[in-house]
Amino acid sequence: MLVAARAIERVVWNHGGATSQLARPVFPRVINVLSPASTYFTGVLQAVRAFDPGAATISLFHSTSGFGRDVAAGAVNAAATLNFEVQTVSFESYHAASVASIVPRADILLVVGNFADELAVAPILLTRTWRAAAFVGAGVEEVLAPLGNQREGLLGPAQWIATVALEPDEGPDSDWFVTKYRDAAGVDPPYPAVQAFAAGLLCARCLRDGGSCYDAAQLAAARQLVCTTLYGAFRLDSLSGLQSGHQILIVQWQHGIRRVVWPPEQAERPLLLPLTK
Repeated sequence: MLVAARAIERVVWNHGGATSQLARPVFPRVINVLSPASTYFTGVLQAVRAFDPGAATISLFHSTSGFGRDVAAGAVNAAATLNFEVQTVSFESYHAASVASIVPRADILLVVGNFADELAVAPILLTRTWRAAAFVGAGVEEVLAPLGNQREGLLGPAQWIATVALEPDEGPDSDWFVTKYRDAAGVDPPYPAVQAFAAGLLCARCLRDGGSCYDAAQLAAARQLVCTTLYGAFRLDSLSGLQSGHQILIVQWQHGIRRVVWPPEQAERPLLLPLTK
């Protein structure tokens, strides 16, 4: 996404690149539909603080990739706001298992890397006792499935889940989209499909509001737009241009099922703590 954004001088509706680098002033023509990666663990820490006020320390284990650094930086900022103490350990992609032993003990474990690394280190790190543990991959249905019962209790971020989708004021609702997608593809829609569909809805809205297909009119309309699609709320931060309306969902694996536990207004179940194995 970064390469594409640098190469194109036109408006780009970004529905797949979660990097926080796609911000102004460097990328003034990018319209970000999805929440930035820097917010992936914010809800995890908010939820733990709400349900376990005594939790105080965090071990943050992250890759040195752009994505890993982005998620980690956001977690550090959120931790400071919520008065957590953070210790960080970084690793090169595909080498997480070789350094997992030096991850310090803490109340909360946060892990971000590529899915292969997260799957490799989970059996190592989850032999320890944590009050809460979150992996980026735990937010996706199939990524950590090979862990079996070890996945129980894990937290993770999700951009969209059909069962808790907000009621839209722009475009069709989630039930309509799931039905149409299932009829066409034979499977339920993954979150990237919903992001792409929402980008189309938002682009059409901006074309109507701006009364023109010119880039300047689209950008001006997008910067003023506040609405809700089946994907969630849309609002661009006035300074950075990053998506600030849409909120990351936090899920927890409870009895083998991925349940939304945060934010409270969309939660299917209360957060279960401490983590037990």
